[in-house]
Amino acid sequence: MPSSSTSRLPTIVDVARAAGVSRQTVSNVLNSPDVVAPATRARVETAISDLNYRPHASARRLRTRKSSTIGVRLDPMQNGISGAVLDRYLHALTEQADQRDLRMLLFTAADPLDEIGHFRRLLDGADVDSFVLTSTSYDDPRTDWLLEHGVDFVSFGRPWGRDMSDPQHRWVDVDGHDGVAQATRALLAQGASRIAFLGWPVPSGIGNERRRGWRETMLEHGVLDGTGLDALDLVVEDSVALASARVQGLLDQGVTFDAIVCASDSLALGAFMVLAQSVPIVGFDDTPVAKALGLSSVRQPVGEVARATLELLCDPADAEWSGEVGSAEDPQHRLLAPSLILR
Repeated sequence: MPSSSTSRLPTIVDVARAAGVSRQTVSNVLNSPDVVAPATRARVETAISDLNYRPHASARRLRTRKSSTIGVRLDPMQNGISGAVLDRYLHALTEQADQRDLRMLLFTAADPLDEIGHFRRLLDGADVDSFVLTSTSYDDPRTDWLLEHGVDFVSFGRPWGRDMSDPQHRWVDVDGHDGVAQATRALLAQGASRIAFLGWPVPSGIGNERRRGWRETMLEHGVLDGTGLDALDLVVEDSVALASARVQGLLDQGVTFDAIVCASDSLALGAFMVLAQSVPIVGFDDTPVAKALGLSSVRQPVGEVARATLELLCDPADAEWSGEVGSAEDPQHRLLAPSLILR
């Protein structure tokens, strides 16, 4: 073994010398092990282990034409609250990719069409092998382009308005319907009956799922009918100021409610600025803001989302499957359960 006093990293020549073979034999063991006799391969592998040798990444990319790099767009900052989930997701994704000897390449784009332009340039330059899509939406042109060009990708978010069972479109998502249903049931169990919902305008795949979780749970409970729920269904863009104004407007109209479930922590903060602690408020995403204010919130399992993303991207299942989309047995799609954090 090389002296511990040297700072030089071991090379393929060092491995060849230690194993008593040629450089080409070492290269074959690294790239085409089946062509090397088992006894010789074992000697080379022992030398690699003893020397703690790692193939040079640049050389490997030149040989394989693979960059071992995953591209993902860094979403623009909005209000600094809702973006916290994607920040945590990208951090987890980068850490877990590193454990697989993969790299993440972050880039910015003004809109979906600009992002497609980045796809084309990054692929033409062999800078990335695959992509992770975030912030999916109805009729997302990015999906069409990637599928048309046969590019490997996984999306964090379902392909809203499309065939969600399509095996070519692998996706990971968090069950927003279940998260809001959990929150609504918890408030009902605490004695609330007139529970309002503060959510986003349609069309919004994520927003529609979360609203449906509230509405269906309230209807199952039977306190209010559809007309009664309509009066408590507040629609607003994801803005703290607009959420405050919408809640204040409801109060000014004399509409009463004894709890409120929100589609995001941004909206929950807006409601809190008007209501303070007069009624229970539950947000979604369990951001640092929710923790600081003591607001209950629905937490997305971002570590599990990152793990599932890389599993689908790097270890795609070959088996055909015809069960329930997003179930644990579905090899191409993962729908993960969130958890309710009560404070």
